[in-house]
Amino acid sequence: MKKQIPDKVINRLTLYHCILKDFILEGNEYISSKQIAKLLHIDDSQVRKDINLLNNSGKSRVGYIVKELKKSIETTLGFAKDKRAFIVGAGNLGMALAKYDNFTSYGLNIINLFDNDPDKIGKEINNKKILDIKELPIYVWQHYVDIAILTVPAKHAQTTADFLVKIGIKYIWNFTPTVLDVPDEVQVWNENLMGNFLQFTYNLV
Repeated sequence: MKKQIPDKVINRLTLYHCILKDFILEGNEYISSKQIAKLLHIDDSQVRKDINLLNNSGKSRVGYIVKELKKSIETTLGFAKDKRAFIVGAGNLGMALAKYDNFTSYGLNIINLFDNDPDKIGKEINNKKILDIKELPIYVWQHYVDIAILTVPAKHAQTTADFLVKIGIKYIWNFTPTVLDVPDEVQVWNENLMGNFLQFTYNLV
């Protein structure tokens, strides 16, 4: 059975992974919970609790072996498993996500983009073609893609989500400022960019 890890812990583990990659590039063999905690401004006991979920014990007074800890995070979070996705909405945000090559390091393979703008259809962004959204039903069936990254304007978000559900999409990564109404069997992750910004700037007000 797959181990259930809280969302907040998953978020921290991805940050640990970024730190570990930097440590490897710098030629460091070991890392301590205190070093990780200091970089992220959190308590080192929290770091140890998170890492304990990975069954990675580390070494007393030495720390964790960087490469082993990185691999443990990748195995636990499923980086090695290829997850195929497409972007719906080839606007500025959609194209920016298509250009972000680091997704592949985490097992996310963005194949194509879809839009309804004739001026965009047929063009390529980072070797990913922009296709007509009318082709999406047959595309999903042919390529066995389960994840849709939604970057359409807010006014079209719900109707587009309804369309995605109708053609069998089970996972939607929602970058629109809209709370989507979908069936229980469809999972939506809301990327609340403005909410994150307001959390960051709250104390400045």
